[in-house]
Amino acid sequence: MTNYARSEREQLADLLTDTGPDAPTLCEGWTTRDLAAHIVVRERRPDSALGLLIKPLAGRGERVRRERAALPYAELISQLRTPPVWSPVSNPLVDPLANTMEMFIHHEDVRRGTAGWEPRALDRGLETTLHRNLKLIIRGSLRRLGIGAEITATRFPPIRAGSGPQVRITGDVGEIAVFFFGRQRASRASIDGDPAVAERLRTARLGV
Repeated sequence: MTNYARSEREQLADLLTDTGPDAPTLCEGWTTRDLAAHIVVRERRPDSALGLLIKPLAGRGERVRRERAALPYAELISQLRTPPVWSPVSNPLVDPLANTMEMFIHHEDVRRGTAGWEPRALDRGLETTLHRNLKLIIRGSLRRLGIGAEITATRFPPIRAGSGPQVRITGDVGEIAVFFFGRQRASRASIDGDPAVAERLRTARLGV
C-alpha cells in the first residue's frame, strides 16, 4: 500500500530544493524557507504548539519557527525529508493519517506560489485518500459558516453539508482540497448558486 504522505513529502522536499529558500508560496508572507521551517517545527518541536492553547505562550511557536528557519537551507530540507520517528505527528503509526493532506497542501503551496503552474494529474489512490480526509473538513467548515452546499469531486459521490445546498462546488479532488484548506483563489474548483454565498465562501477563512 502506497504511503502518500511519504511520497508527497519527498516531492515537496525535491521541489523546495529546486526552488531555493526565497521563492514565494501561497502562505501569505512566507517564503519557501519559512514554509519548510513550519513543517520541521510541527514535527520536531511539539512544545511550540502550546501557544494555541495557552494565550501567554502565543508567540512561542513563531519564535521557534524563526529560529529553525535560520538554519542552513540544505539542513532544513534534510530535516523535512527525514522526520523523527518519535514525533506525535510523524511516527510510522500516524504518518499517513496526519501527513498526507498536510504534505499535499504544502506541496501545492510551493507549486502554486508562482505563475505558470498547472494542476497535477493525481494518482487515483491519492485522490481517494484526500477525498476521505476532506469530508470532516468540509462539513466542519460549512457548519461553522452556516452554509449549505453540495460538493462534488470528479469521480466521487457528492458530499452534502447544511440544510439544502445554497451553492454547488465542483472540481477535481485536489482543487477542492486546496479550496477548503483556505487557498480558494488558487483553486480551480467552480462554485454555482447564490452569488452572495459563493462570495462568502471565496473569502472565508477555511481550513483547520
